[in-house]
Amino acid sequence: MFQTFDSAGDPAVGKPRVALLRQWLADNGLDGFIVPRADEHQGEYVADRSARLKWLTGFSGSAGVAIILRDRAFIFVDGRYTLQVRNEVDLSIFTVESLIDNPPANWIKDNLGKGARLAFDPWLHTIGEVRALKASAEQSGATLVPLDRNPIDIIWKDQPEPPRAPVELQELNFAGELAKDKLVRLASAIQKDGATHAVLTDPSSIAWSFNIRGGDVPHTPLALGFAILAADGKHQLFMDQRKFPRQVAAYLTQLADLHDPGEFEAEIVELAKNGARIALDPVLAAEKLRMLTEDNGGTVVLAADPARIPRATKNQAE
Repeated sequence: MFQTFDSAGDPAVGKPRVALLRQWLADNGLDGFIVPRADEHQGEYVADRSARLKWLTGFSGSAGVAIILRDRAFIFVDGRYTLQVRNEVDLSIFTVESLIDNPPANWIKDNLGKGARLAFDPWLHTIGEVRALKASAEQSGATLVPLDRNPIDIIWKDQPEPPRAPVELQELNFAGELAKDKLVRLASAIQKDGATHAVLTDPSSIAWSFNIRGGDVPHTPLALGFAILAADGKHQLFMDQRKFPRQVAAYLTQLADLHDPGEFEAEIVELAKNGARIALDPVLAAEKLRMLTEDNGGTVVLAADPARIPRATKNQAE
């Protein structure tokens, strides 16, 4: 499967786009906004539609965060990108900070004033990450504000559509285990964790669990989507079904109920209202999933992605 490696950034984009974001923040009574590199799946690589950090700042590295305040802007990168960031962002707009030595969760407590309202998109930050950000904001007297819609998506007028690369089957001679047998193992693990369901947000876990591959992001053969696995075996897969050739659709319907991604939030809400105990990985799952579950009467079980260790434990075929 061919992958492109052309990802150079442009420092000229920062000034006008930061101005648009600041205007939106002022119109909505907010003092700042956090822009991570991450998408809803927390992968190292993101689809063009989700490259919000690059669109706003020009920075094209695979790890980074920007914090945009009304009168200042900061971009946090690790040591791999010390030189690259200075070539790709407008340094008259952005101050460069270390993602390792002074990450946002530390920076906030020393730099936000009392009463400041710092907004974030809860789909783009993990449960654990938001816990740390909130604690830091409280130390400075600031408030972390979750948003229903990402302002970058509002001001980005030519934002690309979600990717729709075809999904392919991973043949058994490469996978080494049938997907139906993997799903039985995962259902047992969910029950042992004391949950009724587990949400898979990592496309690598979905690829392994269902023996599928895709091409939605650069450099990795992954199909973007979500899965809700159930201890009783009634699994659900949320993925744009236009990505499924007929053979793939027929195969997947034997393993799970298929839904479009737009139905995912509503299903989490419905499960929560019915008293589900939903396992979420605090280092992978979005804060939004915790909010949807707990705000609708469900119980969050903090547990590791049930596929993470099994997919790292290679069989003879792999």
